[in-house]
Amino acid sequence: MKTILPFLAALLFLSCAPSSETKKALDKDPNYNPEAQLERLGIELPEVTAPVANYVKAVQTGNLLFLSGSGPKKPDGEYIVGKVGKDLTIEEGYEAARITGINHIATLKSELGDLSKVKRIVKVLGMVNSTPDFTDQPKVINGFSDLMVEVFGDKGKHARSAVGMASLPTGIAVEIELIVEIETP
Repeated sequence: MKTILPFLAALLFLSCAPSSETKKALDKDPNYNPEAQLERLGIELPEVTAPVANYVKAVQTGNLLFLSGSGPKKPDGEYIVGKVGKDLTIEEGYEAARITGINHIATLKSELGDLSKVKRIVKVLGMVNSTPDFTDQPKVINGFSDLMVEVFGDKGKHARSAVGMASLPTGIAVEIELIVEIETP
């Protein structure tokens, strides 16, 4: 009897343990709706344009989606350019990072079709075109990070690097790369 009890306990545990499908359903937050949150924030996603060189906007491997570096392209098609600490204030850099975030969300929507497939914003690399003596790059990239949390809630909290650069392509104020965990079938 003593040897059968652990076996029966294990069998009972396995029969009561939720399946992977049940776990997925339990993990889903019925209130998680990034697209409705965008609407509440009054954010319209821009049309995603083709890459300007020999690369792609996103690459998926497993359940991770890697987004190429993107910059602060405004709805009128112009980019925010200049060095933070010389041409732009921290607040203007913050806004440039936020606009870059909107552009990344548009790319996510284009790739996934449904933003609720975003399981987690995993990692952000924020590069700031700044003067050598400027040291507030994190305050600039907060424009991106704050937007991710506004739109995706706790799923928008991420690991991050915010670094200064001597220059960025075409003089843009910021460039940001993104790694996202996505729901897979």
